[in-house]
Amino acid sequence: MGKVSTSAEAGAVRPNQVLGIDLGGTAIKLGRFSQSGECLQSLTVPTPQPSTPKAVLEAMVEAIAQIDPEKKVHAIGVGTPGPADVTGRIARVAINLTDWHDVPLADWLEAETGLPTILANDANCAGLGEAWLGAGRFFRNLIVLTLGTGVGGAIILDGKLFTGHHGTAGELGLITLNPTGPECNSGNRGSLEQYVSVQAIRRRTGLEPKELSELARTGDRTALEFWQAYGQDLGAGLASLIYVLTPEAIVLGGGVSASADLFLPAVKTEIERRVLPSSRAGLQLLTAELGNQAGIVGAAQLAFQLENAQ
Repeated sequence: MGKVSTSAEAGAVRPNQVLGIDLGGTAIKLGRFSQSGECLQSLTVPTPQPSTPKAVLEAMVEAIAQIDPEKKVHAIGVGTPGPADVTGRIARVAINLTDWHDVPLADWLEAETGLPTILANDANCAGLGEAWLGAGRFFRNLIVLTLGTGVGGAIILDGKLFTGHHGTAGELGLITLNPTGPECNSGNRGSLEQYVSVQAIRRRTGLEPKELSELARTGDRTALEFWQAYGQDLGAGLASLIYVLTPEAIVLGGGVSASADLFLPAVKTEIERRVLPSSRAGLQLLTAELGNQAGIVGAAQLAFQLENAQ
């Protein structure tokens, strides 16, 4: 992971440090970062159960005191499991957390720590992390798609996270792939998520992605055919996004990306078949590099952007 690999602090601490926090349903991950992207210290604490806003706030404040006892941090970025408002102040809803509705988490953390704070949803933070220090670091305009239990995404334009005028842009997994396809929790039918998420793979095959990968690598014909069809579906969905955004690169993350070698050839073929050369010139298809560090890296970059804007 290069610069992002967590290391014990040694020698003099660099100035202009920020804190990136990834708030999840079971764990809260924190990382203290220098401007160069070095993770000076990391910490993971359990998310309190029940995970009410006040209980989570208390756990976060305690963890911040542990990871920054000398108060070197200048700003805080937080990734939440759900949408934030356009100002990055309010967690509108937080999936897998208890009673989270329009929680002014940035205000609360600022009151407790005295540090400027900004929020974004966790998929956006993961995308920003890959754009800063991961597979997307050589590009200014890219799409990051996370292929996990659901399908999340992030849009990076001119090096910055694009969230739209309400703060909810970048729900890339919810675009329509098949108008008459399976119902989606979003209210859509046949969304991309219903074809390429882990849940979709389970529904379509009765197997886990890892099991299908293992079978395919032994030459199992049915598994190989599945990954071919999977790549075609993903490529068709990406084609729509490419026409709208014409990114320099598409970065694929999430658990399913571990099987990318089995489906990327079909994705590339489908994109070449569906997308005009002028809209895909130089396009790079890449797999994510930061793993479960991406969230705290992206949250830290949000904090640096906040600090620079003040």
